[in-house]
Amino acid sequence: MNALTVLYDESCPLCVRCRNWMLSQHAYLPLELLPSGCAVAKRRYGAVPWLGAELCVVADTGEVWVGPAAFLMCLWALVEWRPWSYRLSGESLAPLAERFFHGISQKRRAIAALLGPEHVCEGGSCRASGHGRAAYR
Repeated sequence: MNALTVLYDESCPLCVRCRNWMLSQHAYLPLELLPSGCAVAKRRYGAVPWLGAELCVVADTGEVWVGPAAFLMCLWALVEWRPWSYRLSGESLAPLAERFFHGISQKRRAIAALLGPEHVCEGGSCRASGHGRAAYR
C-alpha cells in the first residue's frame, strides 16, 4: 500500500473539519481527501456501495474500509495517531471504539452545530506549518 484516498461527506461540517485537521497532520503515506459527492469520486469509486453514506477509505491496492474501520485507517495513516489506531483496534478496545465511531457518525451534524463555524484564515490560507496539505514521510 502506497497511498490512501479518504472519501468524506462534504455536506457535513464535522466531516469537513476532520478533513481539514487531517490535512494539517503528518502522514506516513500520501493522502487524497476527496468529497464523496464529487464527479471524480463517483467516477473512480461509484461501485463502492457505501459511497456518500459512510466514511470510506480506499487504498491504492483496491482495499476498502468503511465506517469505524475507515476511521481507524485514517488514524493509522497519521504519524502521531498510528499508535492509537493499534490501541483502538485491539481486542479490549475495539468494541468500544466501534460504538464510539458509530455514535459520532450518527450525531455528526449535531456535534458540528455545537462546535460552531470553523475558523477560516484571512485570505483563505493560514500561516501554520503544514496547513492545507497532507505531509508524509
